[in-house]
Amino acid sequence: MIVVTTETVPGKAIVKTLGLVRGNTVRARHIGKDILATLRNIVGGEVHEYAKLISESREQALDRMVTEAESLGGNAVVATRFTTSMMMGGAAELLAVGTAVVVEDDG
Repeated sequence: MIVVTTETVPGKAIVKTLGLVRGNTVRARHIGKDILATLRNIVGGEVHEYAKLISESREQALDRMVTEAESLGGNAVVATRFTTSMMMGGAAELLAVGTAVVVEDDG
């Protein structure tokens, strides 16, 4: 599955547009990780606990979007975007959206 943020795929022609696809996940913070993050905030540096959490969330949302594109018969997703929103204190949604398409080699 080709996934790009651009409107086209270099070297490929879009032969069919299948529509909007999305994948999301809602994650809550963990009290143990919050304590470590608070300590790291005092001394400075990257908050590895949250970086790992958001990275895993992105991958899960992306995987779910790709699964939806495959179920429509797509072999690529163009115009992919990510967005986040706070659901409640300590929990956030990460959403991946794009357009499922069928692409073929150009020429």
